[in-house]
Amino acid sequence: MKNRYQDFGLCCLLAMLSGTAWSADPRFQTTHFSGSANCATCHNGLTDGQGNDVSIEKDWSGTLMANASRDPFWKAKVASELQRNPHLADVINKKCTACHGPMGNYEADYDGVAILALLPGGLLDPTNPYHDPAMDGVSCTLCHQIEDDPSLGTLAGFSGHYYINPFKDAYGQYQNPRINPMLINSGYTPVIAAHISESVVCATCHNLKTPFVDSEGIIVSTTPETEFPEQMVYTEWENSDFAVGETAQSCQDCHMPQTDGVKIANRPRNLARRNNFSQHHLVGANAVILNLIEENKAELGVLSTTIPTSVERARAMLETAAAIDVMSTTVQNGTLSVDLRVRNTIGHKVPTSYPSRRAILHFTVRNAQGQVIFESGHVNADGSVVDVDADSDSGTFEPHYDLITSQDQVQVYETIMGDTDGNVTYTLLRSSQYLKDNRLVPAGFDKNNVPNDIQVFGNAFDDPDFNSGEDVITYQLPVTAGTYQVSVELVYQPIQFAFLLDLLQDVAQPEVADFERMYNATASRSDVMASVTATVVVGG
Repeated sequence: MKNRYQDFGLCCLLAMLSGTAWSADPRFQTTHFSGSANCATCHNGLTDGQGNDVSIEKDWSGTLMANASRDPFWKAKVASELQRNPHLADVINKKCTACHGPMGNYEADYDGVAILALLPGGLLDPTNPYHDPAMDGVSCTLCHQIEDDPSLGTLAGFSGHYYINPFKDAYGQYQNPRINPMLINSGYTPVIAAHISESVVCATCHNLKTPFVDSEGIIVSTTPETEFPEQMVYTEWENSDFAVGETAQSCQDCHMPQTDGVKIANRPRNLARRNNFSQHHLVGANAVILNLIEENKAELGVLSTTIPTSVERARAMLETAAAIDVMSTTVQNGTLSVDLRVRNTIGHKVPTSYPSRRAILHFTVRNAQGQVIFESGHVNADGSVVDVDADSDSGTFEPHYDLITSQDQVQVYETIMGDTDGNVTYTLLRSSQYLKDNRLVPAGFDKNNVPNDIQVFGNAFDDPDFNSGEDVITYQLPVTAGTYQVSVELVYQPIQFAFLLDLLQDVAQPEVADFERMYNATASRSDVMASVTATVVVGG
């Protein structure tokens, strides 16, 4: 059976002639890992009972997990952090590649070799002996070999501290797997293991704590407990209704939707069809960066043909993450009051993960002639938001609101990082605290009784209408007799404008310059998560 990697050598030759960056071979073999192309031989060409293509490597290859080490935003941010704290290059390189180039990181560490990322000779350099596994991203034999050891799902196992089993056991979800075909063809032994379908596997990278330094560049955090909670998606989920009871859903339940009637390999032909097969969609909400990678796939050395499908899936998932309800519209003494409820409908904060992300509540009122009489939260083409404080002055930020009465007040659900001196910072290694975290918490989350790492910070903590999956906010504006159209949308941005401007201060770094060029050329910078409209008639 021919697959798209058999002519890889020819592709490389043609790529070199055309200037394309086909620099990594996904057919590699290392001490612990095997490249995704080797898995594709048997695990592509799959269909479910309805005839849908559910090829494992094909689905995975279009995700950010597959392209984690090619992500131009990630590379730019690593370059910026290295520029600002070059004396901590070892810390930055090892921490950042543990989850973005995990197989290269793991093998280098296993062999006692210093781990570099962007520096000459580092993992992203084609001359590095660990380049191929690093460039395969978060790949098949990485996730399927994470051991269910005592640290899994604990602080000791977070921040990329996964343990890879030494026996080449490939953990899967099904009982009684056919062992010999996989063992003979790949050297890996399929083994059923419950933990591969549990959120603890995802926790190894999606709970991440990072060290931080003071103004002199000296590391202040001395233990994992005292490090900065850069992202704590797993702990957010643990403190939601999605972790327990009848509504319980694991990370895999949402990000790897199940289907029935699947032969989980294309050989041998007599394999039985399995139900509850977890598809390897593995998408979140970051359609913007996926689209950026697709637009620059030749330069980035991307082999996948399925990124557009992943972009569609990401946008579809984004639209399931939140909802907006118009609770009431009232007019009293010439003032229109609109009460909105913004709901988080998933099992972690919205937005979650890396602290560059934000969601803007865009609220507009038009009169009967279609003229805008009130607008809060207008998003400009460059990604900035009208009247958001941080977008014009990166040393400030927009507070959380319970009541908005002026167009220069904007509800932005986001995190704002603070340094050891209490100032706003966008440098990760300077981040010691959150000055603001009003991201929408999931249902079941009690801001008065959660670990500090996932706490609500700023005005939202004192807002009685912000907790347990929702935020209630009131907009007020003067009106006269007539008919008015109220439009509300929740706009998601993976990169806050102030975060972007701060990053571009290091544009002298090649990776930052590359990202700026790519970002300036794209039209995709935000997506609408949810929207609602209402008509209000005001009597004479």
